[in-house]
Amino acid sequence: MRFILFFLLTISLFAVDAELTIEKDVESKTTISIIENVNTAGSSNRHQKMFSLLLNDIKMSGHFEVDKTPRRGSFEEGAMLPPELHDREYIIKYSYSSSGTKLDIKLIQVYDNRVVLAKGYSVNSSQRYPFLSHNAVVDINNALGHDDISWMKRHILFSKYTSSRKSEIWVADYTLLFSSVIIRGGLNLFPKWANKNQNAFYYTSYNALTPTLYRVDMGSGSRKKIVSSEGMLVCSDVSADGSKLLLTMAPNGQTDIYEYSVGNGSKNRLTKFGGIDVNGKYLGDESRIAFVSNRTGRANIYAKSIGSSSVSKIARHGSNNSSCDAFDRYILYSVREGGATNIYLGSAYSSYVRPLTSNGSNQLPRFSSDGKVVLYIKQSGGKNSIGYMNLATNENALYPMQSGKIQSIDW
Repeated sequence: MRFILFFLLTISLFAVDAELTIEKDVESKTTISIIENVNTAGSSNRHQKMFSLLLNDIKMSGHFEVDKTPRRGSFEEGAMLPPELHDREYIIKYSYSSSGTKLDIKLIQVYDNRVVLAKGYSVNSSQRYPFLSHNAVVDINNALGHDDISWMKRHILFSKYTSSRKSEIWVADYTLLFSSVIIRGGLNLFPKWANKNQNAFYYTSYNALTPTLYRVDMGSGSRKKIVSSEGMLVCSDVSADGSKLLLTMAPNGQTDIYEYSVGNGSKNRLTKFGGIDVNGKYLGDESRIAFVSNRTGRANIYAKSIGSSSVSKIARHGSNNSSCDAFDRYILYSVREGGATNIYLGSAYSSYVRPLTSNGSNQLPRFSSDGKVVLYIKQSGGKNSIGYMNLATNENALYPMQSGKIQSIDW
């Protein structure tokens, strides 16, 4: 039993369609500059961070060529624009409150000084100030007709080790500038959002004699026991409507994947291999799953239809693959090769393979809710960074964690 738990924790750490590979040409990107309201500028330390946040979010969208020079000016409508910015297409003006909880923005079309978008944003705590920028940039992007980037507004959820047999579950924005612990005390692992609205999540507590899966309501903080199982219990995926869960369980000492009905608590065993089957992910219309198995002696990625015993290997690169994720018909997986662990993008229905990283330790890849951005964990020098790769525009970024080692992550 100890071997099974160790194996799962270890692998959890460790031609595609055109819409995923098109890189936007630099010359076709919208040119934009940012001006802070001179009357409110610099009234707090977060004012200095807000410009950097807006700059970062605009860059990560992949749709803009952004001016990196900090500027200050009038926030009033119709105010004269600086002559040096007349070659820009658009200007973002912003006014950030001294409380750190409110942001007002105006999107100005330069050639006629017309306000395209004017909107205010607020958060209930100054600690959540990064979401002011994320929400504003998503709206600016949409106002100009670019592909949606709502992934930027979502929360990430992760478990990180704090000491021996102790871990905490945190919620954060994608840059980690906002982060808050929500579960502490003992060994709490494998957090997974319960729905697209991110108003609840599942996690496994290893604090009792039997591993137990709980559901936590984000609004009230209430916790509900879902199911317990000997040896191992992990919720690896949730159906689109939230009615079904894919669970890794080992009630008889053998890890298999089960589909659990939230409504009536029934369980349907999906795999019956004599070795290790873990980390189930729904594919396509959710009639098939991808999962990790050691059927060939090493971890690799397989797929099967629910209700069928037929299994096929779908990872087309490497012989020691783990940490699978899926979106529609696409898959992400980690591959150990030499002294590195790299992430590959593939398809469950073709032989296409696209490498996404080329060096170092890159693990736990996760698709965004729209499948266009990949989140992953990069380990270097004993520290973790959360990385992002925009598959459509080729933008990427790394955000370092201050402490702790990530065990599992979701968004």
